[in-house]
Amino acid sequence: MSAGGRDVPERITTGGRHVPERITTERLVLRRFTAEDTDDRFAYQSLPEVARHLYRPPLTRAACAEVIAARAAGSAWENDGDVLLLAVCRAEEPAAVIGEVVLTLTAARAGQAEIGWVFAPRHTRRGYATEAARALVSVAFAQLGAHRVFARLDVLNTASARVCERLGMRREAHLVENDLDGDRWGSEYVYAVLAREWPERKG
Repeated sequence: MSAGGRDVPERITTGGRHVPERITTERLVLRRFTAEDTDDRFAYQSLPEVARHLYRPPLTRAACAEVIAARAAGSAWENDGDVLLLAVCRAEEPAAVIGEVVLTLTAARAGQAEIGWVFAPRHTRRGYATEAARALVSVAFAQLGAHRVFARLDVLNTASARVCERLGMRREAHLVENDLDGDRWGSEYVYAVLAREWPERKG
């Protein structure tokens, strides 16, 4: 991407945005992680079948606790690399974590944000990932001033590809053997949606 002299909206370049601590949907509660959630997070992040599309080994309990400690206080959402990590819980069990969604500010000046999600296998195939991701994308555009939200996923991760398509995201790229997962060359899809497109696509 070439650098240019385009005007950038003030909402992207000045100050931090209000980052929510809690988001509710019809069936879910998205909230900040706490230290008490470590075992729940470790229960799914430690599984090989969860890690296999993430280009990293399963997480240890210590690694799960470290991430929670680092992200529990949130961030100001103003600098490249700022992260919003939220635990996903069912509304009837707001203390039990079934997965997580994450939004990363990859380019503050251009309003680019990457979304991701991870769920415990026993809670998949129920539409929870789509519901949680839809809520987070809405927050990204309406409250955090994002211009574009994108997702990068292993081409073998067909479940996440379906989530992207249910969200109305377009497949923008197919990166061929762009990363090494152990001894396997992995390829990725890039899906994205723009703020101006979201009102029509989110349904």
